[in-house]
Amino acid sequence: MNKSELIEHIAHESDISKAAAARALEALIGGVKTTLKKGGSVSIIGFGTFAVTKRPARTGRNPRTGGAIKIKAAKVPKFRPGKGLKDAVN
Repeated sequence: MNKSELIEHIAHESDISKAAAARALEALIGGVKTTLKKGGSVSIIGFGTFAVTKRPARTGRNPRTGGAIKIKAAKVPKFRPGKGLKDAVN
């Protein structure tokens, strides 16, 4: 399912227009981004938790040359599924 199909699904299930569903989805995504930028986490009960973790600097390999390269430390977004989502999938 892509973004437009998700908007269509939200509009159908909520009995609202596609434009309103698109605004709602954009607001959700924007809220998650803003919170993660500030270093917080977003928990949606029954669905999961979005959080930021720190990945340390490390040495990697250039696949073309085989030489060692330094990979900088980075903050990466992570998603941990909740029990409700795990149960729905299994």
